[in-house]
Amino acid sequence: MFFSNPCILLVIFQTTLTEVQFGPMKLFKDPLQVLLVFAKEDSQSNGFCWACEKANFRCSMARTPESALECFLEKHHDLVIIDHRHSRHFDAEALCRSIRAVNSSENTVIVAVVKRYLTLTDPCCSVLPSYPQRYVENGNMMACYNELLQLEHGEVRAQFKLRAGNAIFTAIEQSQEAIEITSEDQVIQYVNPAYESIMGYQQGELIGKEIIEVPKSEKNKPDLLETINSCIRKGKEWQGIYYAKKKNGDSIQQNVKITPVIGQGGKHKDRRKGSLDVRSTTSRGSDGSSQRRHSSMARIHSMTIEAPITKVINIINAAQESSPMPVAEALDRVLEILRTTELYSPQLGTKDEDPHTNDLVGGLMTDGLRRLSGNEYIFSTKQPHHIPSHLTTPLSLNDIPPRIAQTMENENSWDFDIFNLEAATIKRPLTYLGLKIFSRFGVCEFLNCPEATLRSWLQVIEANYHSSNSYHNSSHAADVLHATAYFLCKERVKQSLDPIDEVAALIAATVHDVDHPGRTNSFLCNAGSELAILYNDTAVLESHHAALAFQITTRDDKCNIFKNIERNEYRTLRQAIIDMVLATEMTKHFEHVNKFVNSINKPLAALEENGESVKGILTSPENRILVKRMLIKCADISNPCRPQELCIEWAGRISEEYFAQTDEEKRQGLPVVMPVFDRNTCSIPKSQISFIDYFITDMFDAWDAFADLPNLMQHLDNNFKYWKGLDERKLHSLRPPPE
Repeated sequence: MFFSNPCILLVIFQTTLTEVQFGPMKLFKDPLQVLLVFAKEDSQSNGFCWACEKANFRCSMARTPESALECFLEKHHDLVIIDHRHSRHFDAEALCRSIRAVNSSENTVIVAVVKRYLTLTDPCCSVLPSYPQRYVENGNMMACYNELLQLEHGEVRAQFKLRAGNAIFTAIEQSQEAIEITSEDQVIQYVNPAYESIMGYQQGELIGKEIIEVPKSEKNKPDLLETINSCIRKGKEWQGIYYAKKKNGDSIQQNVKITPVIGQGGKHKDRRKGSLDVRSTTSRGSDGSSQRRHSSMARIHSMTIEAPITKVINIINAAQESSPMPVAEALDRVLEILRTTELYSPQLGTKDEDPHTNDLVGGLMTDGLRRLSGNEYIFSTKQPHHIPSHLTTPLSLNDIPPRIAQTMENENSWDFDIFNLEAATIKRPLTYLGLKIFSRFGVCEFLNCPEATLRSWLQVIEANYHSSNSYHNSSHAADVLHATAYFLCKERVKQSLDPIDEVAALIAATVHDVDHPGRTNSFLCNAGSELAILYNDTAVLESHHAALAFQITTRDDKCNIFKNIERNEYRTLRQAIIDMVLATEMTKHFEHVNKFVNSINKPLAALEENGESVKGILTSPENRILVKRMLIKCADISNPCRPQELCIEWAGRISEEYFAQTDEEKRQGLPVVMPVFDRNTCSIPKSQISFIDYFITDMFDAWDAFADLPNLMQHLDNNFKYWKGLDERKLHSLRPPPE
């Protein structure tokens, strides 16, 4: 459609949004708004008008400078094309200046149409520098069309992205997170207002300074900066706790995230972090020469991205070409193994070899079988329990009854008897033991929460454990909490973990089985339970425990132990707790153990043999995660490493829970996940031997090598011999018959 008056011609075409990718942002741009300023109609103006129609751009035509400025003020065009061939019609340079004086024209591209035979003596030549672009007159329609497309994909889109960049900076300015941007040469380029507010500096005091000039806190570990630099040199992100020094000299604890951004600066430089004390994004410098930019882009485009396992397979393939036939055949078998997706899951022999091991491992390490019947077992997700009324009486560490306090006198010993505490507290050991252990580790001080809040939290968490479960009840949670606290006191563990890691470990141990139904993941998946559907048959129980723990904690201020900690610290703590709870899932047992051995134990042994420092291995963010996973895994299934009487009691309780599951599977017509756990035929000694052989021995050998636990290994040896002795006598019970 065409609307016209003597001065303005407006042409409207069908419009579609254009998708523009800008880094991780996906932008949607309206069709290009083009303003054509031509004093009279000719082949050139008609050519551009036709080109706009063909490209589906929105086009406005103005005949005078006044009408052009009026039209621009109304529509703020992306592209303005001014006829600069005939100075007698209007002052094109004055019009350009008028448009540029409008604030919204900052991102507008202006193009001058100039004479084909322009010479240096032509009056128009003197004003050409005012225009970023010029177009030598050519009325050919396809030439005009191609020019518009080039402008749209080049200059106009660049300006569009620049506007998006302004939006990003506006968001950074408004962010409550403290952000610092530095160049590759360690020069501070930008800090946002949140940084100024938190650290007490003004932008002018920091911008242009090298980060090493900013005072540093003495609370950081000596090798922390080297650890950070190591990550940055590899192009990896680093996240962790860093103690910053404010302008007034105070040290504050910050959760820092440092991200290297590869831009035009070429390879990474060694950046010595002076005070990376805020949540930061480091940027590459943009002031390199065009040659540096070119080499950088060439390097990026020549990079190949492949997984480490792919690299290994490629190396083996290359080695096969020059290998003798027996070696080549052996490498074929290696490749066959490497190409499986279950690299850490040992393959068992036939069921005839060891049905106890097969059933036990199958039940613990699979997510269920295909349904074999039409029956449905619905395990519904119930509402979390509230604190029972008889538990809401005031209770603090000082109010613990003497009889209960006496049972906890040796709670820092590995031989601590949890069952005595269970009896003394009438099956409420978690609240009492939790109060004492959390007090010993200063958890309330770290979280800045009152002891009353911690008490309420422990009570409501314990209320959501099922006392009807023979094994997965609050006594098991208290036992795992005790083991976790014991491991945290070992010297090597203390060297590896920060205070936030210790708090995360204690909380994770407390909640790791909350609301456990007394049935395995395989059972829930086979039964089509609501939880299995919710979590897609993947880590069903562990996902539920972690999610419910945070629901319980945050729903009520009276038990919200996280209420008073800073948001970033909460996010770090939450992430660590979830990761540890999920690590208790048995399907990834061998992956966790093998990663721990290969990433920590073996490098430690090599460094110690050469007399080198092991701090880098112990404190790297990746290895701290592996230590925490291994710690809670060992605490969770440490029963075979307990004193013999405790080990026997736990074995009886877990067997009873498995017996009850088998009974229910038979009643419901569900697949029987662990047929050997039939209460009428099961050999408990055989099941314990299989569990120790398959899961416990290697894991605790690795944990002992790291944390030095000779007493646990002695208990493990004694208990294995005990079960072996019963099995050799062909006994199926927990204990031998009385003499």
